[in-house]
Amino acid sequence: MAALTPEETDFAEIVRRSEGFRKTLDRLKAENQRADFAWYPYRTLTNLEHLDRLLTGERRRLLGLIGDRPVLDAGCADGDLSFWLESLGCQVQALDCYRTNYNRMVGIRTLKEALKSSIEIHEADLDAQFSLPSANYGLVLLLGVLYHLKNPFHVLETLAGAARYCLLNTMITSQAPDGWASLRRLPVAYLLDEKEANNDPSNYWVFSEAGLRRLLARTRWEICDWLVVRPKAGRGASFWDRRERAFCLVRSLVVEPGVTSRLLSGWHALEEWTWRWTERRFSAALRVPRRSATPTLALEFVLVESLLERLGPVTVSARLAGALLSPQTYDRPGEHVYRRQVPTAVLTEDEVVVEFELDKALPPDASDHRELGLIARSLQLQ
Repeated sequence: MAALTPEETDFAEIVRRSEGFRKTLDRLKAENQRADFAWYPYRTLTNLEHLDRLLTGERRRLLGLIGDRPVLDAGCADGDLSFWLESLGCQVQALDCYRTNYNRMVGIRTLKEALKSSIEIHEADLDAQFSLPSANYGLVLLLGVLYHLKNPFHVLETLAGAARYCLLNTMITSQAPDGWASLRRLPVAYLLDEKEANNDPSNYWVFSEAGLRRLLARTRWEICDWLVVRPKAGRGASFWDRRERAFCLVRSLVVEPGVTSRLLSGWHALEEWTWRWTERRFSAALRVPRRSATPTLALEFVLVESLLERLGPVTVSARLAGALLSPQTYDRPGEHVYRRQVPTAVLTEDEVVVEFELDKALPPDASDHRELGLIARSLQLQ
C-alpha cells in the first residue's frame, strides 16, 4: 500500500484501499480458528461504507483530523477497526470489557499476534468508574456501543474531556414499539426489556433521533456530520426490525483543536469540564508564544488536604525543553500557581515539552485505583 498523505487523502480512497486489509483479516481469522473460542460474528469494517456517506467537506480527510494523537477504539470487539487504523499509520488503543466481549478478548489478542501489531489492548468496564488509557485522543470510535451502556451520559461526558472527535453509531427509532406513536421529534429514549432486542439482555437504550441529538448536546459534543440509515421494513415489522441506525461525527466542545497545550502523559480524565487529577509525573507540549519578551510558564493547581495530612509538604519541579526550572515546596492545601520565567534560549521550536515531577503522590488504594498528585486547573506558556 502506498503511503497516505493525511491532508490530501479523501475517505473514499481510504475505504477503497481497505478491501485488501479486509481480505487479510478474513484469511488470518480462518487460519487461527480454534475450538475454544468464536470470532465476533459481525463484520465491523462494513461501517466504513456508511462513514463514507457520512463525512463531508474537510472532514473527509479523516487522518488529517486525527493528526499525531492516538485513536481509541472503545468497544473494539475483535479489533478489526483498530488494526485497520494501525495499518494507515495511526497509534491505536483498543478497549473493551473482558466480561462482555464476545470471546473474552481472545480474538483481538490472537489477531495482534498474527499481525505482529503494536496496538495497545486495554480492559475496562464503561459502565463502571473507568479510567481512559490516555487523556488526549485525536479520535474515539464508539461504534455500536451506546445502546449497550447503562449510563451513556457518563461515558460520553468522559470521552468529551479526552478526545477531539468521536465517530459514533447507535440504534435509534422514529416510532414507539406499538408502531403508531411517532417519537422522531421528541428528545426521548426507550428502555428495552431484557430479551426485547435480538434476545440480548445487554441492549438497553434506543434513542429517538431528537433524543440522541439532545444527549450529545448535554454531554458537550457538537454534531459535525449526521446520517440516518433506515431499514426496509413494513409497518407490521417488529420493533427490532424497524430500528434505524444513526451515524455521526461529533467534535468535543471541551477539548478544542486550537488549544495552546497538548497533554502527553500522567493526566487523568477531565472532571466537571474544568480540571484533571495528575499522577506524580506528568507532561505536556506547549505552543511557544512569539510575541512575549519574557515567556512565563504557569501551572494553576489545587493541593488537597488529604495528601498533605498523609504525606506532608509537596515539592513541584519542572523541566522545559530539557532546561531545569527551580522547584517550589507547598505546605498548605488549596489553590496555588507554580510560575517560572522561561529561558528564551530553549524556545527554538514552535512547540516545547514541559515535564513536571512531584516528590510524592497518593498511591492507588481500594477507593481509587489511580495514582493522584495535583488537581490541575490550567497550564500555559505566555
